[in-house]
Amino acid sequence: MAQDKDLPDWARKIFDLRKRLGLSQTALGSRLHYSPMAVSRWETGKHEPTAQCYIQLGNLADDRYCWDFGARAGLQRSDLAQMFPSAQPDSQAKKLLDFDIVHAGGAATREGRKKALRPKLVAIPLLDIHVGTLGQEGGPFTDLTSASVKQVIAAPAMWCPNPDHTNSLRVKGTSMSPYIDDGDIVVVDAAQTDPHELNGKIVVARHRKTDLVMARFISTDGIHILESESHEFAPVPVDRDRK
Repeated sequence: MAQDKDLPDWARKIFDLRKRLGLSQTALGSRLHYSPMAVSRWETGKHEPTAQCYIQLGNLADDRYCWDFGARAGLQRSDLAQMFPSAQPDSQAKKLLDFDIVHAGGAATREGRKKALRPKLVAIPLLDIHVGTLGQEGGPFTDLTSASVKQVIAAPAMWCPNPDHTNSLRVKGTSMSPYIDDGDIVVVDAAQTDPHELNGKIVVARHRKTDLVMARFISTDGIHILESESHEFAPVPVDRDRK
């Protein structure tokens, strides 16, 4: 496909990235969980990817484009420098040598970008939706992989075993206090869905009436319930066939 001279810069870079990876529009879309038509619309400048998708594209790109895609998603090098001031090198080039950035919430980390003995950071998307504790209505349920990204949080990779399934959400409500308070940010690993593994842990779930809700998951005597830390709120039963 010939590139139009009037195309926006981001569309050119997506096209160039796909060609350098040797992928068809179908193959690139499959990696990112989008349709070939969506990729075509990006490359023709008809529709710009979401911030979440830009993070996924950055994960596939090398140093040539990863920061360009990250910048369009809201990820900035200055953000990392503020969070880790003791590790600030003298130049932008040295920053790329001191840190290995792993992008969460999208495609898995490429083997070619893994470097031994280098501190790794995970760029965790902070989604523009909130989760409510029991007694507080949550934000509308959405597919976390396509939700709008408000900003990006950098965290040590050891805190994030499944970066391609990890996002963060703002909390509303106080029923999980003192562990989690109103306004706190929680990081959600969507790869964890086994009831046996989650028993006794704080989870984020979809509730039919209150949408996204956060509570402690309890599995006992064949019964699954969500309960808060506050005794003011009654436990909520969960159907056993639900994830």
